[in-house]
Amino acid sequence: MRLSKISQALIIASTLALGACSEPTTNTSTAANTQQAKAPSYELVNTSPSRLDIYTQVTLNTDLSHLSDNQKQMVAKLIDASKLMDDLFWKQSFGMDKDTFLSRIEDEKVRTFADINYGPWDRLDGDKVFLSGFEEKAPGAEFYPHDMSKEELNNSDIKDKQGLYSIIKRDEQGKLYSTPYSEIYGKELKQAANLLLEASALADDKEFANYLKLRADALLNNSYQTSDFAWMDMKNNPIDVVIGPIETYEDQLFGYRAGFESYVLVKDLAWSERLAKFAAFLPELQTGLPVDEKYKQEVPGSDADLNAYDVIYYAGHSNAGSKTIAINLPNDEQVQLEKGTRRLQLKNAMRAKFDKILLPIADQLIVPEQRKHITFDAFFANTMFHEVAHGLGIKNTINGKGTVRQSLQEHASALEEGKADILGLYMVEQLLNKGEITEGTIEDYYITFMAGIFRSVRFGASSAHGKANMIRFNFFKEQGAFSKNEQGLYKVNMDKMATAMKNLSNLILTLQGDGDYQKVDQLIATHGDIKAELKADLEKLAQANIPVDVTFKQGKSVLGL
Repeated sequence: MRLSKISQALIIASTLALGACSEPTTNTSTAANTQQAKAPSYELVNTSPSRLDIYTQVTLNTDLSHLSDNQKQMVAKLIDASKLMDDLFWKQSFGMDKDTFLSRIEDEKVRTFADINYGPWDRLDGDKVFLSGFEEKAPGAEFYPHDMSKEELNNSDIKDKQGLYSIIKRDEQGKLYSTPYSEIYGKELKQAANLLLEASALADDKEFANYLKLRADALLNNSYQTSDFAWMDMKNNPIDVVIGPIETYEDQLFGYRAGFESYVLVKDLAWSERLAKFAAFLPELQTGLPVDEKYKQEVPGSDADLNAYDVIYYAGHSNAGSKTIAINLPNDEQVQLEKGTRRLQLKNAMRAKFDKILLPIADQLIVPEQRKHITFDAFFANTMFHEVAHGLGIKNTINGKGTVRQSLQEHASALEEGKADILGLYMVEQLLNKGEITEGTIEDYYITFMAGIFRSVRFGASSAHGKANMIRFNFFKEQGAFSKNEQGLYKVNMDKMATAMKNLSNLILTLQGDGDYQKVDQLIATHGDIKAELKADLEKLAQANIPVDVTFKQGKSVLGL
């Protein structure tokens, strides 16, 4: 984060992580306490009060009656461990103490908005500052010194410069060095590891107990691959937890470093059984991708699995701003090639977004005769195959530039999300043609997909998913995949949508395989923004008071634990 000039001068004298605070500090605790008591509150700036209502609250709950007493106790411990991930993400994304920060906001609605955004920047509006006393957010969040340029790190000789699980700091002489998460966050990670070990002792499923033990070790030794492999081997556990430093979206400077997060999940056995067959088609679908052979030479793991869950707790990165409704993990390229990935569909969160956001959007922007094709089954499938499609394509460049993630740096996440979106739709089309998907028609999936673009593009340019949707919208427009009538309503052209889908798939897969940073940078520059016409359409949604996303009422008390 970047501070006012006064704060930048004063922060040098401070040994506390008050990186975003603009208030003066002194060397005596008494004076500091007096100053804090007199400190002015943070006020809403640059933002209309109506913006505070863009989230609608949803209660995260599910039926736990089938769980044993031990399992219920285990869930409670997993939620406690998740809260620690939440604390760590506040440090990574903002730096200032959460309670101190929130206590300085008197208006309850503004305070809630700041809590949802994990700081003073609006995550669904390009990280725009909405509180007084703060300046723009540093692209590297708290992963790097704020005065460090990309060139300085690229030209440095420090170890682990591309590390997922370390922070780059500057010593007294101004030289860069790295510190592992296990060291810098040692206190919190030890507490979380102990909770995972206690949870493992309560686990009825042996494979899940083993995973929890290995994940506890990973938090302490900064090496996560072994626990990722163990997580892939779990097949029958009714409870799951995704916990640790996972996604790299918060690092918008390089896209290297992972943010802490957690999901606590309860499996929906009936829905999971319906999905089990689809992962087996990945190798076959890989060979049929609409791109040259050299860009699909990797063979995706075929023992990946698909399951549906009710999510009962979000924490950290997963809870900041827009909320994830499906997961594809692990991100480790070696694990993906050897084992594939697990795709977790968060059914209750997905249903909430469909009912409260997607259907109202369709009523505002899609022609009446096509609205009947917007269905929850199509929304669920498009979302699910987005996650499956992460396993398609290529993980390593074809020209020796290393992994796609390393080559494309801060653009890797947006392009990968764009790939998963468009190849997910490609998979749906292929499986419909094979008769493997029997629910609905291709019109259902195409039109629901189009409405989904309007939903996700509202996440803004600071979100990899939002940026991917902007690129796709602008590309589809160029290709004639949709048109607008005199009333300003959108109509999907089925034939041109199919062509646009294949062309965009080819483009993204080629850019990833080539590891072509410059061309991806150009694509985002020309197609990654919201043009005036779309901006006006999105304003119609705001005027209709359609929420942009959900926020959760969650926790042990909600679950009766």
